[in-house]
Amino acid sequence: MSLEEQDRKEIVRFRMDKARATFAEVPVLMEHRFYRTAANRLYYACFYAATALLIGDGCETHTHSGVITLLGMHYISKGRIDRSFGKMYRQLFNLRQTGDYEDCFDVDEEDVRQHIEPVGNFIALVEKLTAQ
Repeated sequence: MSLEEQDRKEIVRFRMDKARATFAEVPVLMEHRFYRTAANRLYYACFYAATALLIGDGCETHTHSGVITLLGMHYISKGRIDRSFGKMYRQLFNLRQTGDYEDCFDVDEEDVRQHIEPVGNFIALVEKLTAQ
């Protein structure tokens, strides 16, 4: 195994750990009604898992939109990941963007709650695909 491949495996493992830890923050945030922050954490849990998957396959990007694009090109369009996960990821990206940067907009409980189970399923799928 080359050093580069070993480094990639370590980064994948680190990103998956971050995905799981970030996802674990969501119930606490929901309990305290921090819905905007919970939406942010759901997005980042997906982001860390998606980047782990891409890095594991040697794909790199330096932007959030690039992750969405590469995930679509390499996994969703090829049927390796269900389209529903791509839709969910884009919705969370938009929710995070709106919640973080728009004035006069707030994220409510339902905005977040509908994504909790699918995000958990996405992380579990990526864990299988990356053998983490």
